[in-house]
Parts: sequence; C-alpha cells; structure tokens
Amino acid sequence: MSVDLNQSHEHKGTIESLFTDPTSNHFKRWAAIINFWIYVSCISMALETVEPYGSEYLGAFHFVEYLAVLFFILDYVGNVYFAPNRLKYIVSFWGIVDFVSILPTILQILNLSMLQGAKVFRLLRIVRVLRVLKMAKAALKELTNKVKSANPIVTNLRIYFIALFSVLMISSSLMFFVEGELYSPEALEVGQRELDAKLLIDPLPADAPAEASKFMPTDPISHNPIPEDKRFYTSIPASMWWCIVTLTTTGYGDMFPITFWGRIIAAVTMLLGLVLFGVLMNIVGKTLMVLLFGESTDDKHHITDKNSLITEMFHLNLISAEQTVALLKLSEDELKDHLKRI
Repeated sequence: MSVDLNQSHEHKGTIESLFTDPTSNHFKRWAAIINFWIYVSCISMALETVEPYGSEYLGAFHFVEYLAVLFFILDYVGNVYFAPNRLKYIVSFWGIVDFVSILPTILQILNLSMLQGAKVFRLLRIVRVLRVLKMAKAALKELTNKVKSANPIVTNLRIYFIALFSVLMISSSLMFFVEGELYSPEALEVGQRELDAKLLIDPLPADAPAEASKFMPTDPISHNPIPEDKRFYTSIPASMWWCIVTLTTTGYGDMFPITFWGRIIAAVTMLLGLVLFGVLMNIVGKTLMVLLFGESTDDKHHITDKNSLITEMFHLNLISAEQTVALLKLSEDELKDHLKRI
C-alpha cells in the first residue's frame, strides 16, 4: 500500500511539474508540444482561407483545429488547477489569452444558433490568432529562466523569429478578416442578392451603365467603393506577402489597404517593423562583436527578477530542484522574508 501511495505522489508531482516547474524536463517538453500545436493551428487557419483548398479539405482543417484545441484545453485546465491563486490566473492577461484562444472552437462545436449567421463567428475567429502570444510567453521565459549552457545569441535569434512570426500572423489575419472579408465570395454573393432584390423594386434607368447592376463592396466607415483591382487580401497567405513587404520596407509595395481599419492595421504593422528591425540590428551587432572581436556572451550575472535569481541559484547548485519549485511559488515579499531567515 505504501508503494502505491508513493507512486501516486510521484505521478502527481510529475503532472504538476508540467505546469509549475520551468527547470524540469517535463515542463520543457510540454511547452514544446504546445508551441508545436500553436504553429500547426496558425498554419492550418491560414491555409483554410485559400480556395479551393479551404472548401475541398475543410474536414481535414477542422480535424487539425479540434486536435490542437484539445491540447490548448489541457494546458489551460492544468494551468488553472495548479495555479497558486486560480482566480488570479483566470483573470490575468495570460489566463484570458488561454481562454479566448479556445473559445471560438468551443462555440463552433456547440453549434450555437446565434453563430449560424457566420459574421459573428468570423469575428470570433480573429481571436484564435492570440494563440501566437503563447510563443511570446515562452520567449519571455527564455529571458528570465536561462539555461546555463544555452548560447545567448541563439536564444535571442529564437526570440526574434518568434516575435516576427507573431507579428506576421496577427497582422495578416487581421487584414484578411477586416478588409478581405468585405469582398469574400460569400460577401459578394450576399451583396449581389440584396442588390438584385432592390432593383426588382426600384429598377435602374434605361441609360444606366451595366456596372450599376453589379454589387460593389464599400468601406463601412468611409463608404468608399472597393473596385476589383484593389481587392488584394483574398486569403491570409496573400496578406502575408503584404505584411512581409510592409515589415521590411515600411511601404505598401504592390498591395495596399484602402479601408479605414485596414490602414490602421498597416500603420501599426509598419511601426512594429521598425521595432523588429532595431531588435535584429542589435542581435547582429552583438554577434559581430563576438565573432570579430571575441567579446564574451556570458551574462549570467544579469538577474532581472525573482525567477532569474532562483534559477541562477539552482544552476549554481545552491538549492535543490525541490527547493527551486517551492521558492518559485513564493511571492517576492515571501522570498525576501525566507532569505532573511537563512
């Protein structure tokens, strides 16, 4: 009986370490799995907007989506269950991101009648992109919980490309849903039906041009028409080309938004491009200093917060793994009191 109890306690400790112990291999493997499904989910959502593949392989895209969301749900439930203060985690920024990232798929599975109009559901699909922020969270942990043998340059490059992918995915998805949805095949079909019904009641004059009987989408804010040669954002991958050009040249290139909210997204994307360029130049500069002038990359004495201090103590073998987990659960004030008593 005692052996079973010990095995049960060890099993519970293993599961808990998945969500609470950044120094354990279980935590790192689980984080790698979640990050993998974040990438898969984002790529799947992007490819789903490309026709005719989106319609032909809709079942496969839904399967990938449901499988990814299953892992996100397990991650969310585990973080809530093992959080020192569950309510605080639920209402925290990352708790809200975790919940909102799984909400659209849950609503789709429930098949709520209010979502059958598609517009509400399409708006909810935008928040799925927030899953990308999970990778930003992982990047932040790389900064505060550095592995002693890790190369800082490689770590910084990983963080940079995670940030680049995040901006690329979020900006492209927002541009597609905000501007591209105005002239999607479904929107054009609905608009044409409404125009045809209106023309049955109030026909056009005999000398009216032929184009007058064809539906023309407009910007809901400025009410400016969107002609066919300005309908660029037909899918998320198409929007990604615009995003890459905007991030790297701070210009629109051969694609540009013409709606009010599309231009707001473009302006923010250009500013983020400048920030990412500055970060990349900083990394390149440090790399050249190391390769050409032999500058050391060792910054182990740079401690930024509580987690960094505890992790550094663990790497220096000043505390055990069990003590590390216990100290990480303490608040800063509790940690200060604990250190004073030592």
